[in-house]
Amino acid sequence: MAIQMRSLLTGAHRELRVHPVEKWVRADLRGAPVVSSTRAVLVWEPRRVVPSYAVPVADVDGELVPWTGQPGEERPVPLGDLPGALTPGSPFSVHTTQGRPLTIRTGRGDLPGAAFAPDDPHLGGYVVLDWNAFTQWFEEDEPVMGHPHDPFSRIDCLRSSRRVVVAHGEHVLADSARATLLYETPLPVRFYVPREDVRMDLLTPSETHTICAYKGVASYWSAHVDGRMVPDIAWTYEEPLHDAAPVRGLLAFFTERLDLTVDGIRRERPRTPWS
Repeated sequence: MAIQMRSLLTGAHRELRVHPVEKWVRADLRGAPVVSSTRAVLVWEPRRVVPSYAVPVADVDGELVPWTGQPGEERPVPLGDLPGALTPGSPFSVHTTQGRPLTIRTGRGDLPGAAFAPDDPHLGGYVVLDWNAFTQWFEEDEPVMGHPHDPFSRIDCLRSSRRVVVAHGEHVLADSARATLLYETPLPVRFYVPREDVRMDLLTPSETHTICAYKGVASYWSAHVDGRMVPDIAWTYEEPLHDAAPVRGLLAFFTERLDLTVDGIRRERPRTPWS
């Protein structure tokens, strides 16, 4: 019997998963190199959605000492059919496999709890690293933001002439037949719409910004409908990374909280961390 690829990839969601990479991986702390490795592996702890880098202890320029701090709070979120998914919203200090949390002592200061040595024998001699503990990461000579690039996840931007209508109750926020559809595993398809097809008079720029490893820095907009504000309901990438260049300046909406109709057919609201 045939198996769906999504089921194959998500079937190991509760397992410790590893994947070798051939990239030269580096991490700096305020301009000083701390990590430099050509032997890195990607590690997904059980229930983690995005991976972390693990490198041999010898590839870390610092002393590794036990960390005895308290782990952060686990924040599981709904994400399609993944039960109890852990996104970067759950801090690195939340570990779902056995191992030893460690502090990295460097010439620029300590990085408390920024390393983790799993007990799994396949990762013997390796430490998993906290992405957010470092100032800048590189894959080869390319700066990387957000989290490591996942070889099993990508984005695909496709122009479409299907009619897309986004509404909040009786108020239409966008109506377009020239959207760009952005597909990103494992998220629902996002419909990016030209501003000329959006009720910009109902939107106000927000101070919120987020980072995506594949798309770049997003800026947000709030909507004003029925005398109240719907915060951070839309976003745009003004300076997207190269894979997301087709959606530059276009607006997308959280259809988890809005009504989406495509070619006259109403779509169910997806279940995601933004529901």
